[in-house]
Amino acid sequence: MTSENEPRETPRYTVAVIGGTGPQGKGLGYRFARHGHDIVLGSRAAEKAEVVAEEVTARLEGVAGAGAARGATNADAIAAADVVLLAVPYDGHDELVASLDLAGKTVISCVNPLAFDKRGAHGLVVNGGEGSAAESAQELAPEAVVVGAFHNVSAVGLWSDEEFLDEDVIVVGDSVEGKQVAIDLAAAVTGRDGIDGGKLRLARVLEPFTAVLISINRKYKAHSGIRVTGLDAH
Repeated sequence: MTSENEPRETPRYTVAVIGGTGPQGKGLGYRFARHGHDIVLGSRAAEKAEVVAEEVTARLEGVAGAGAARGATNADAIAAADVVLLAVPYDGHDELVASLDLAGKTVISCVNPLAFDKRGAHGLVVNGGEGSAAESAQELAPEAVVVGAFHNVSAVGLWSDEEFLDEDVIVVGDSVEGKQVAIDLAAAVTGRDGIDGGKLRLARVLEPFTAVLISINRKYKAHSGIRVTGLDAH
């Protein structure tokens, strides 16, 4: 059993971050590398990814046990990785995922289908209410194992100087092994294992819930997250 601020030993992964030049992808990549995983930030243009990887590497200077960070094209990043994180905007998501060779990979989707209007952020309805970005990714990449996680983590918090964020990462998926990968990686963000939240279809709840957090943040000028209570230390 680990303490609140001391994560258990987890496997070391090489993670390709698709959308690695955006705030969420860069922030998650930084957290993974800060706690020992190697990351390859992916972009359509390798040069753009390399610039962001240099920025992450600079943040990691002096961090004991940190993993390596480098940039590459999306295809090269995926080929070099065990795990693929999809951290891309929902607009154009399906076209992009369909173009990627994800066969045999564990794919973690943190994509949130959101829209904004005069009343604020709200979740988009996917597949008539019977789908989600994560489920779409699984349909488009049937030879990959897709799980959903990290939907509700603030990009601002990820890039902060805090050792760990005081929140939980809820993981959903239809593969126990796939969920375990995301549960392991969550420890690099929160200092605790991620929480198994059930089947992949429950991404339909996690993805639009981000709109609620955006509303809370706007009201209270904060960077809020989710904390699940009533569980034994995990």
